[in-house]
Amino acid sequence: MKLFYRSYGSGEPVIILHGLFGISDNWITHAKRLAEKYQVFVPDLRNHGQSPHSSTFNYYSMVDDLREFMKDHKLEKAMIIGHSMGGKVAMNFALEHPYMVQKLVVVDISPRAYNTRSVHEDIIAAMQSVNFDEVDYREDVEERLKVHVKDQRIRWFILKNLHRMNRGRLAWRININDIAENMENIATGMVYEGAFPGPVMFVRGSESDYITEADEELIMNYFPNAAIQTIEGAGHWVHADAPDELCNLLSSFFGKECKL
Repeated sequence: MKLFYRSYGSGEPVIILHGLFGISDNWITHAKRLAEKYQVFVPDLRNHGQSPHSSTFNYYSMVDDLREFMKDHKLEKAMIIGHSMGGKVAMNFALEHPYMVQKLVVVDISPRAYNTRSVHEDIIAAMQSVNFDEVDYREDVEERLKVHVKDQRIRWFILKNLHRMNRGRLAWRININDIAENMENIATGMVYEGAFPGPVMFVRGSESDYITEADEELIMNYFPNAAIQTIEGAGHWVHADAPDELCNLLSSFFGKECKL
């Protein structure tokens, strides 16, 4: 699958993979900071953003998409950053294609399986509830979302997926129906076996429960050269909650400055 992507800067390649219900636009600030030293690629994963839709939605397919993306751009090896679902894609990719990963950064997700979370169920219900025959403006859509999603910040995150089609009709870019049908595939643990020998940094938010002390043994089994860093005061969306702190960690790990 040919993924839509954004690209910034020049130099050694860095690929950033967004999370579930996300879009490449979520990481533009960090991409531009890293672009002072690197060539940064930020693709939309399948069924997200401007990338193609498919009823096949699992880590096998997304790992294949990333391999195809790197080959299309003649990237023999890259540093890969993945957040949440994108972190699971990145981890699985490193296990299946370790020679293509120079360094790996996993943001607020562990290799274990997760139960489907109520916030995900609420987001799906909210997005599927919108009848685009009945709305004309962004504000109209947000009013519909309020029924299922009370948190304004999450509503704004969802609304990143909104766009105008021909003749001004609003629609979701994201393939929400096929994502909903495949949530078990996304909540699963690693689909590839083995261990990645290269350097890995896990970054967790202190206010998030996605990476716990109980996960550390499993992390080290798959990634024996991993370091786990905690950013105080940050939740699951670490890159939005603590952009400067994350930038500093990336600078230290990559060995080149992430411009603040």
